[in-house]
Amino acid sequence: MEDGSLKTTKKIIGITGGIGSGKSTVAKFIEELGYPVYNSDFWAKELVNVDANLKLKIVELLGENSYDDNGAYNRPFVASIVFENEDLLLELNKIIHPAVKEHFENWVNSQNSKFVFKETALLFELKLNESCYQSILVTAEDNIKIKRVMDRDHKTYREIEAIMQKQMSEKEKIKKADFIIENNSDLEILKSFTKQVIQELEKMDL
Repeated sequence: MEDGSLKTTKKIIGITGGIGSGKSTVAKFIEELGYPVYNSDFWAKELVNVDANLKLKIVELLGENSYDDNGAYNRPFVASIVFENEDLLLELNKIIHPAVKEHFENWVNSQNSKFVFKETALLFELKLNESCYQSILVTAEDNIKIKRVMDRDHKTYREIEAIMQKQMSEKEKIKKADFIIENNSDLEILKSFTKQVIQELEKMDL
C-alpha cells in the first residue's frame, strides 16, 4: 500500500518477479498498452557508469578494480566479491539504491500518465512496495524459470539455483503481492493475464 513518501498524484504500480519469471516481458506488454514503465535494474546498471558521486562511493567501498581502465563499471569483479559476502552486498546496495530512488522520483515527475509502473527485482526485499499503490508479482514454476534462464543466459542449473536461493521465496512474495500473474504457458496467455490486471487497476481508479 501507498505510504505517501513520494509526493505525487500519480499512482505507482510495482512489478516484480524472480529470475526467469518473465517480469520484463510483462513490463513490455504494459508499455505496449501505453503506460510508462521504469526499469530499476536497467537504470541501476546505467547510473553506476554515469553518476560521478556514485562511482566515487563504490570505489571507496570496493576498491579501484570496481572500474576498468576505461572507467566502465567492472561488473564481473564486483559480482565476484559481493555474491558470497552479504554484508558487502548490503553496503553496495545502500550506495546504489538511493541513487536509483532519486532518479526514479525525477522520472515519475516527468510523466503524464495517472499510472506509472516500476519494474524491480527487489520490490519486496527493499520494501519498495510500501510506496506503491499496488504491486504485481509475475511468477512461474521453478523448473520453467530455470529452463528459461539456462536458454537465455547459458548458466548452469547450479548457478541459477544459487541465485534463486538468495532471493525471497515465492511463497513470501505471493503473500505480499496485490496481483499475481502466472507465467507457465505461452506469451499470448501472458499478454491476456497482463491485460486483465490492467483492466482491474483501471476499475479501481474509477
